[in-house]
Amino acid sequence: MSRNYGLGTRDMASAGRIALASSAAQREMSFSTVDTIADRWRKFTQYAKDHGIGRMERVTEGFAIKYGKSLAAEVKDKEKSEAYAQNLVSAVNTVMHLVRPEWKTVSPTQDCKIKSRCTIRTEIPNGTDRAVADRAITALRDAGLTHAAAVAELARELGVRSKEASLLDASRSLREAQVRGVIVISDGTKGGRPRELVITDQRQLTALTRASSLQGRERALIPAGQNWKSYREGQLREGRELLQAHGINGYHDLRSAYACDRYQVLTGQPAPVFGAPITDRELDKQVRMQLAQELGHARIDIISEYIGGRGK
Repeated sequence: MSRNYGLGTRDMASAGRIALASSAAQREMSFSTVDTIADRWRKFTQYAKDHGIGRMERVTEGFAIKYGKSLAAEVKDKEKSEAYAQNLVSAVNTVMHLVRPEWKTVSPTQDCKIKSRCTIRTEIPNGTDRAVADRAITALRDAGLTHAAAVAELARELGVRSKEASLLDASRSLREAQVRGVIVISDGTKGGRPRELVITDQRQLTALTRASSLQGRERALIPAGQNWKSYREGQLREGRELLQAHGINGYHDLRSAYACDRYQVLTGQPAPVFGAPITDRELDKQVRMQLAQELGHARIDIISEYIGGRGK
């Protein structure tokens, strides 16, 4: 058998992407998922190369654990988040399972000792304060980061991820909103799962109108001549840093602010992260299910990361 399980390349990073693309072609995963996992796999192959491993046949579960433990050290030093480190290990498992079905899954937490991610929000997202969010978004525009500003505004008003906002055809979505009162989020979604989002107030239409005007004749918000990767590492990253300088932890915090607002609208009570008791647990559960759908998640327990936990 040729190098890298006969995948047609001597480069381990490329071989992993080929294996992932083949899986997507068989509809075992989405092509957007391929891009995400391939990028994380590439980081592992660089680590492997630095340690003298340049072919997939030489990758062992023990070496993957060693990699995971190096990530655990970076998490401890606050160089990486728990979630991202765990995702990097999961990417190794995904690719290796494709080329070696007998691969024994490496646990990011048990084998690699990466701290478990905290899934319950305990701090109120600063973006819930409209004045704070508006000042931060205005600062992005004033700094010339107009596309990042549009992404931030869409995250705050529609609860979309930064990638979903960046790949959104805002002009089409604006037409959908005006005609049907509903928009479809399909590009950049987690797991490639499209979802519909009901438009409920004028702020959402305003955000879509501004994004549509900025988009112009392009197919999405990403500026002409750039792809997702270059845009993410350029203006979107600069925008995140400027948001942080103005009291917003990032685009995700603006999604959390959206979720907190929606929770209050749907229940008539402040989100649990504000310290308010849950008076109707069945209604709380139903609203969490709705928020999971609106935010593009498959499980309702993740919503605790946005609005706080359910308590006992």
